[in-house]
Amino acid sequence: MTLLAGLIARRIAAEGPMRLSDYMALCLLHPEHGYYATRDPFGAAGDFTTAPEISQMFGEMLGLCLAQVWMDQGRPSRFLLAEIGPGRGTLMADVRRVIARVPGMADAAELHLVEASAHLRGVQRATLAGHSVHWHDSIRDLPEGPLYLLANEFFDALPIRQFQRSDDGWAERQVGLKGDALVLGLAPPAPLALLAHRLADTHPGEIVEICPQATEIAAAIATRIARDGGVAIWIDYGGWISRGDTFQALHHHQSVDPLAAPGSADLTAHVDFEPLARAARRAGAMTSAMTPQGVLLERLGITGRAQALAQKLQGTALESHIAAHRRLTHPAEMGNLFQTLAVFPADAPPPPGFDPAPQSGGHP
Repeated sequence: MTLLAGLIARRIAAEGPMRLSDYMALCLLHPEHGYYATRDPFGAAGDFTTAPEISQMFGEMLGLCLAQVWMDQGRPSRFLLAEIGPGRGTLMADVRRVIARVPGMADAAELHLVEASAHLRGVQRATLAGHSVHWHDSIRDLPEGPLYLLANEFFDALPIRQFQRSDDGWAERQVGLKGDALVLGLAPPAPLALLAHRLADTHPGEIVEICPQATEIAAAIATRIARDGGVAIWIDYGGWISRGDTFQALHHHQSVDPLAAPGSADLTAHVDFEPLARAARRAGAMTSAMTPQGVLLERLGITGRAQALAQKLQGTALESHIAAHRRLTHPAEMGNLFQTLAVFPADAPPPPGFDPAPQSGGHP
């Protein structure tokens, strides 16, 4: 049993079963024993590999997208270039390298990272050495100004709540104790106004997930963009709307029991883009249609960039490069599993690579 498992077990013994969202928050963000407080989880030696670590082309394409938005919105002389959940800082380093080639853009950019982990802040500091960086605990700490924000694999790590439909309403899934072991169980079912709209597309026994923190963050970002200008690009694995149990744990790139060793594995769930889009539109911003990652990268020119880079490579380096391009874009790999959404001001065009959302605001 991990130290964190003992802490959680004692809390449950004293207070009763806890929501899944509370369990996730403790596992990921406990200041001493939480997953992100104790390790660098990225890359082959960690538990998972994100797109920026696969190839520089991912960040380069997003950098080109941000550059075109900056020009389309009148080249503001000062703007916030921000990332939430910036990992090792690799994505931002690649974006900075691209915008440095756009006259005036790098000088106008103030680099802001929203990162709760002191350990990861140290890694980011090393990756972005030579750049002036401002770190924040929350997006609400970001200063005023046009906001150009990236969030890659951020929303999937936010704590979720799960509900199982029954004949009497919705029963929330909870983490409890059976002997010394942590187990999943159900609270008594009850009507729930929050999920009344999901009665039409679910059946008894089905599970629905919600992430209140995600919609709060989406609304806060969109409010800033609607007021001050800029763009947000959200990239994550998931779909338009939740249906089924997607809660999972990863350790050394393998799926593991999410209750077995709290604090030692990454806990995630698929992202629902429909609530994010709805929250952004309610805040006064426009949203794009949800777009598969592979489609977006192809529209932004990743194949041409891949061919240019390939001319300088050979042998195993060339094979790895070709594999990286495929992994990022192919429908059977990350190309369809990961989806993207852009948020932009009402008086601005959609960012390059994105289609406007349908008039109904739904997913095409």
